[in-house]
Amino acid sequence: MSGIFGHTMYAILASKAAEERKLPIWPVVHRHFSSYLAGSYLGSDVQVMPAAVVTASGEEIGFCAAAVGAEAGGEPYTPWRLEFEGRQHAPRELYNLFYGRAHLLFGWSEQDRDKKLEWSQLPSYLAGVAGDALELFGPGHRQLAYVLGWITHVAGDSLIKSVQPGVTLSLLNGTYTPQNRPIQDLVTFHEIGRKELQLDWSALLADAVETPVEPIQPHYMRVGRPVGQLSWYFPDGWKPELESLLLRLLAENRHYQQIRNRRLLDEIALTDGPDGPQCNSDLSKKTGGLSYAEMVKVAQEANFRHALWQIAEAIADLFEQVIQEQPLLQELPAGDGPTWAELTAKWRKK
Repeated sequence: MSGIFGHTMYAILASKAAEERKLPIWPVVHRHFSSYLAGSYLGSDVQVMPAAVVTASGEEIGFCAAAVGAEAGGEPYTPWRLEFEGRQHAPRELYNLFYGRAHLLFGWSEQDRDKKLEWSQLPSYLAGVAGDALELFGPGHRQLAYVLGWITHVAGDSLIKSVQPGVTLSLLNGTYTPQNRPIQDLVTFHEIGRKELQLDWSALLADAVETPVEPIQPHYMRVGRPVGQLSWYFPDGWKPELESLLLRLLAENRHYQQIRNRRLLDEIALTDGPDGPQCNSDLSKKTGGLSYAEMVKVAQEANFRHALWQIAEAIADLFEQVIQEQPLLQELPAGDGPTWAELTAKWRKK
């Protein structure tokens, strides 16, 4: 399954926590919610690219460097490559170049491991980026909303993957495992997204993925010329020679995620069965053969919804620390922005 469901949910719940705390950033998030949600997934997961191309049809399949498996339907296929300025770049090469730069705390390649940040360094790094979003990448606040979404990904990934403590979850066989990921995705999508929040996931994800490539992203990944507050506080590790390649990859991310959205929505859909809703059989196999009803039960027993609350509150805590370190965020224009009901009117499940 894809992390887009989890990261979108972390961002939504974090926005609600920010609103409840009356943080000065939440009106910006609500006014630019699609950009915020785009940042919460595509702002970090630059590995959103195909793994292969079916020879006969030209269809792009797979995900980054993962094995293609049955997706080719038995048809011959060739490895996918990103063509740029006369060179072909393999998915693993691109992953190694950029993944750690977006996630900050983990995921760096061996040669760049020294650039890894500690959790204690995050507020200063993020405050510098937020300040640059306002001073260098304006006018307006869309870039800032994208940055705030990206912050939810950096924090959410660190928490659910136990890079940073704070989530008390033992679901099936751990906090975040190949076996429990389908449970997390299915319960997040159906029980929380559709039932609790009444979301139309198809419309919401389409709006997020169709947002433009934001120029702030190479900056916060230190792929560009060192400028602004971020370069003052973190002057090392900048790679301006990679900026054009990264921008090309970010465009590919948006192209391929539109294709993946359709596939993922089909994969996560439930069908009516004699004993109630049934999930995709391949997802059931990954959990050891659990039915959808059994997945919901084990998620309830593990208090999975509470774990999502913990992630949202931890992100809101990080928002507060960033605001304390960045005076420009304290000076954002007052105003409530659209309400949750107004915001989600076009994304509400019919």
